[in-house]
Amino acid sequence: MKSILITGASSGIGRSTAEVFLQAGWRVGLIARRADRLHEIAQANARAVPLPCDVTDPDAMKGAFADFLQTAGRLDVLFNNAGTFGPSGTIDEVSLTDFDEVIAINVRGMFIAAQLAFSHMRAQSPQGGRIINNGSLSAHNPRPGSICYTTSKHAITGMTRSLSLDGRPFDIACGQIDIGNARTELVDDLNARAQAADPDAPLMPMMDVADAARSVLHMAQLPLSANVQFMTVMATKMPYIGRG
Repeated sequence: MKSILITGASSGIGRSTAEVFLQAGWRVGLIARRADRLHEIAQANARAVPLPCDVTDPDAMKGAFADFLQTAGRLDVLFNNAGTFGPSGTIDEVSLTDFDEVIAINVRGMFIAAQLAFSHMRAQSPQGGRIINNGSLSAHNPRPGSICYTTSKHAITGMTRSLSLDGRPFDIACGQIDIGNARTELVDDLNARAQAADPDAPLMPMMDVADAARSVLHMAQLPLSANVQFMTVMATKMPYIGRG
């Protein structure tokens, strides 16, 4: 049975991805802070393994990985997904504390998860595995007022490229999925912020979050001899192409 660990699995893209992989017959480790939501998923499927912890806590993450490996035997895929948008505003309107929080979750947390996954994949037999980082369209083109989030997601692109290069000798593949406007709590919150600032602001075009989750499954099901290095999947009508 193939195995995957998903961070940020309690809601949004992470939860939808967990459900898609469970439907496909995978054993799925669920990492997030909200234990009640993880146990809710696990109650509906015996192949789901709840592992509540904070991705920024290296000791807790080390324990979560160890617990999952004890159950699953090996780690085939990490979906490095946990993230937060942070405050909206220009750089002079954003506090250093808020910036640090976004970087801690979106960069440090993803580094911790990737480091643990890489170590296990390198040591296991047969050697190898796949790390899929959740980037964003903001890893390429920013939204207005997204200095914290955009900075963090550009860092993830660099992380993805470095992992891809360093993983080659160990059959560890790494790719990045850049998702635009999947219908999640995060995108609903962005819409709410925009309408609070301007009640006449149009809602952003959105796509079903399950379409993003199925894209992650496609990346994960490839043999290790093939890799989706970067995938962009987005709501068709969002103003990403042609920004300027």
